[in-house]
Amino acid sequence: MTSPPSHLWLNALLQALQFAQSTWLSAMYALGITDDSHGAPAWPWASRIAGENLVIDVSLARQFAWMLAAIAFALLCLTIALCWRRAWRWLTVAAIGALVIAPWPSPPLWLAAAVPTSFHTSPTGFTVESIARGARIYAAQCVACHGDDGRGEGPLAQTLRRWPPTMASALLSRRADGELFWHVLYGMRDDQGVTMPGFVGRLNDREVWAALDYMRVLSASAGMAAGGSWPVPIAIPSVAVKCGNGPDAPVAAWRGRQRVRVVAVDAAHPAPFEDPRFLTLLIRTADSPTASTASTASTVSAVRTAASPQTRANVTPLFGARADCVADSPQAWQVFAQIAGASPSSLAGTEWLADRDGWLRALAPAGRRGWADGGLMCTTTTALATTTGDPLTATLRQMDDDPVRFVKGGFVH
Repeated sequence: MTSPPSHLWLNALLQALQFAQSTWLSAMYALGITDDSHGAPAWPWASRIAGENLVIDVSLARQFAWMLAAIAFALLCLTIALCWRRAWRWLTVAAIGALVIAPWPSPPLWLAAAVPTSFHTSPTGFTVESIARGARIYAAQCVACHGDDGRGEGPLAQTLRRWPPTMASALLSRRADGELFWHVLYGMRDDQGVTMPGFVGRLNDREVWAALDYMRVLSASAGMAAGGSWPVPIAIPSVAVKCGNGPDAPVAAWRGRQRVRVVAVDAAHPAPFEDPRFLTLLIRTADSPTASTASTASTVSAVRTAASPQTRANVTPLFGARADCVADSPQAWQVFAQIAGASPSSLAGTEWLADRDGWLRALAPAGRRGWADGGLMCTTTTALATTTGDPLTATLRQMDDDPVRFVKGGFVH
């Protein structure tokens, strides 16, 4: 997946714009200037600054930044002029000059239509359970138009005035979470009428957020089927992790700021050895005969025992301990199969790598030669090519050198 070259200044600008708008909304809500909508402050205007437009047009972003700089300079000059009366003429001329030479890009280029929930964020936490719930909702309410694969070719799609957009694209990353939520509830229309029916009265807020969680996973699956890559960055789904006989811990607390390797294991694909370069998280099938055991340690032991004699022969002190931290959710297998674009029956042996920020970045499908055939699923055109004799180390270095730069309403990646 590629996009325009990323720039630190651009990322900082987009982050600052998002922070400024969110802070201004919170202040208006605290002062009683705006009400709430669906449990959070409602954006009161019909437009917002479109970070997603600035992401895809760096020259526009540069003009916008110079415009802001000119406005800031003019305000500074006028403020000083109020305090330094002797120089007010020169300061006023400088302020006017800055405003005159500023590029002033056309507002329709950097403004986007907004809705009351534009700055809302999902309360689900992108959990495995929410994604699984969203899959059921999608199958019942959305598949008729958007299709099983999310490519907008469902059986009722041809009855609509406009075909649904494919999810095998950056669609979901180019829209703010709250705007996707609003459009699912209340539908979409253009000058000629309705382009997507709404689901208000049929779905509650929590169900809509769950459906959006699943659509992000479906986007990854559709992208893998279409081009062998993820069209948007996708985070490790939140799941409880159980290590040995210890208590469950949320995946975010368990990993901290460490890289994570996720491995799908079964009887023929035992748990790998621990590796100091990352933490290892195992996922297993829900119908595994060992899936209901109380002890994760006994589960991993059972998988090893069921492996072939050749596999058991490789378990030696030379390689250290085998990984024993397991995703403690029966839905994890299905969710990760969807992310990999694979059927659940062929998932065993698949591996994923997540960076230090929790973004899934690389995939080594089952049946291939590990990371010699694997690669980054989310990169920029400025990704650094790393040459080394170890493909896994090369992939890890690329992940570290080319981080995902997340901006609400759009990704720099």
